[in-house]
Amino acid sequence: MERLRTNASPSPHSAPPSPSHSSSHHILPRPLHKLFQLLLSQWLMFGLGLVCLLAYLFPHVAAHGGIIRSEYSILYGAVAIIFLISGLSLAPRALLVHALNWRLHVLVQGFCFVVCPVSVYIFVRIIDAGDTAGVIDRAVLVGWLLTACIPTTIASNVVMTRAAGGDEAAALVEVLLGNVFGPVVSPAWTVALIPHNARFAAWQGDAGDLTGMYRSVFRLLGLSVYLPLVVGQCVRWAWPRQTAWCVGRLYLGKVGTVCLLLLIWSSFSSCFATSALQSLSTQTVILVVFFNIGIYLFWTLFCFLLARLHPSIATYTKNIIRPFGKQETVAICFCGPAKTAALGIPLLYAMWETFDTQTKAKMSIPVILYTTEQVFCAHFLVAAFKRWIARDAKLMRSVGDDEEEEEEDDDEETRPQAEMAQAR
Repeated sequence: MERLRTNASPSPHSAPPSPSHSSSHHILPRPLHKLFQLLLSQWLMFGLGLVCLLAYLFPHVAAHGGIIRSEYSILYGAVAIIFLISGLSLAPRALLVHALNWRLHVLVQGFCFVVCPVSVYIFVRIIDAGDTAGVIDRAVLVGWLLTACIPTTIASNVVMTRAAGGDEAAALVEVLLGNVFGPVVSPAWTVALIPHNARFAAWQGDAGDLTGMYRSVFRLLGLSVYLPLVVGQCVRWAWPRQTAWCVGRLYLGKVGTVCLLLLIWSSFSSCFATSALQSLSTQTVILVVFFNIGIYLFWTLFCFLLARLHPSIATYTKNIIRPFGKQETVAICFCGPAKTAALGIPLLYAMWETFDTQTKAKMSIPVILYTTEQVFCAHFLVAAFKRWIARDAKLMRSVGDDEEEEEEDDDEETRPQAEMAQAR
């Protein structure tokens, strides 16, 4: 009996059970399990496809003025949830440090309000000169100029920076700063960049009264950005440990991403409800889609190069200009090229309120498609930036392990000498 009991007991050197026989594989067949893992890893992409399909099939549900009144329920509610989560997640000291980081402000805001508009202006002039037949709708070109002049988005860059392991506080400060100056700078900058020729005569000097737009935009920023952020910071200050636990255990970061999908759903619903996208020529739609992707990736690369200048530049400029850290660089790359439809659409309708709805809807196409495609591109950049940041962490761990091994080797070498000395 004792021998049987000994044979039945597991050996201490026996291999642990293989993960291939885990309980999850008993619950789902292997192909379904792989499909489930794929859905989990790329759920944002599937979510984008789903909201676009819903917007196409049922445009009047989430369009502005639609069944759920998305101009209030989503534009205020979803954005407020995103910034409440940011307020709960960030330490107040981190926000204060970046509020005083003037180098960060100059790079991000300068890129957003100078580099982006100038580069799109050059592109618009090239298209206008080459397209003498008018195949590309001039309303779309004006919409591009407006898109380039508006500030960074108030939601997606914060979400993506957090997901990539970047400096979320830096992204949040730039969002707040850009959307304070944006309503003042963007209208005048857009009108100044419209080409002065007969093909753009309808848009020259026809910017309407912006008082209502300013009131609408600052009400949106106050109720959906500043107030939730302040509330989140107050809760974080009052109950820091409990707040950190809730943020981690309740997966509030994922909740912010779902709110981002709701914003995209609302934008596409408004686009399909007005039939603006369907009324454009095929050449115009193809140009808009591929130009948006190309210019976003170009701007992101440009931001990366500006943020990661060679360290020797600090010596020549007496440390006035110096490279940013990796976490700050990620925030810069997500904030610099990003644009906000939350300001772009109200600004467009306020500046050209005398235009018919169809023309204004066409002008909104670049804003809506760009803000959607930037989320699509940023999703893949998140994985790349994650690996880039993790590479330094792995290197630091390996250096630490090497130092520990060297200390152990030194101890082993010195121990016999100490014993011999003690024996003498």
